[in-house]
Amino acid sequence: MRLLSQTSREYNGTKYEKFWVVIPSKVIKKLGWKRGQELEAETKGDKLIIEKD
Repeated sequence: MRLLSQTSREYNGTKYEKFWVVIPSKVIKKLGWKRGQELEAETKGDKLIIEKD
């Protein structure tokens, strides 16, 4: 997996970035997730947990 980012805009000298995680298709298939599906995210310590909504 890989964490990617892109500057979405710059306003008054402040850059605003978007981040996304690239998840391999075999993992998505195993989880039964579909494109456009709503997901919930939470953090526990230094871990990110993503679940179907």
